[in-house]
Amino acid sequence: MMFCPKCKSIMLPKKEKDKTILECKCGYKNNDLKDTTFKETIKQEPKIEVIGKEVEAYPLIDVKCEKCGHTKAYFWTIQTRASDEPETKFYKCEKCKKIWRDYS
Repeated sequence: MMFCPKCKSIMLPKKEKDKTILECKCGYKNNDLKDTTFKETIKQEPKIEVIGKEVEAYPLIDVKCEKCGHTKAYFWTIQTRASDEPETKFYKCEKCKKIWRDYS
């Protein structure tokens, strides 16, 4: 990496006819490239894994589904009403994916 002696900015390689020179955005050119080598390395990006199935991050509890009768469901709670009232519990059946609420 070389810096421009005028403006102290990084000088970039540029092709001029059949020759490579270093040029700054201020217009300064360095034609003396005796000990200069140009090397570019490309880093391999990490591969993104695609998950084909849906993964649930909620806890699984024993509760009976109203639709299919399955006895396992995921649950989570959300404050849907005023802050002085209890949270609403939501359930999602592990088998049929039906979602229902419990206000108790």
